[in-house]
Amino acid sequence: MGAVKVSTRGDYASRALLSLALHADDGRPNSVRDIAERTGLPQPYLEQILLALKGAGLVRSKRGVGGGYVLARSPEEITLADIVGAVDGPIAAGDFGEPHTNGACDHEGQCVLLAIWADVGERMRTHLGSIRLADIAGMTRGERIWPGEEPPPPARRGR
Repeated sequence: MGAVKVSTRGDYASRALLSLALHADDGRPNSVRDIAERTGLPQPYLEQILLALKGAGLVRSKRGVGGGYVLARSPEEITLADIVGAVDGPIAAGDFGEPHTNGACDHEGQCVLLAIWADVGERMRTHLGSIRLADIAGMTRGERIWPGEEPPPPARRGR
């Protein structure tokens, strides 16, 4: 049974795309080796993930000398839900099935819990869909507050 978690693939894919977003201004494709060095991710695994991201239309590749990967869309248009969905498939709280289908409610309390797990999955999709690659790049650069951090107090005016 799947737990409520993003897989290693989802994390690695997010880190790879964040690296591309942070270096998008360089104006040239990023080699798999460069991305692997910057992120500390194993290169063979990273190659598989980038191919999956290319298949999902999140990155483009350029062949030959000076080749590599670039984002296929702007960081403002790519969400964590897009990235995780591209490599992990549908985001769900677990593999429970939907309430009220295929005799799913044959046992006491089962449908209530199935409805709750479905709701948890929906909230996770919504939350991941609200976080854009551009937001994460801003946090990494120190331009935005991180999740769970308090915003700085407003500057006090001199009297």
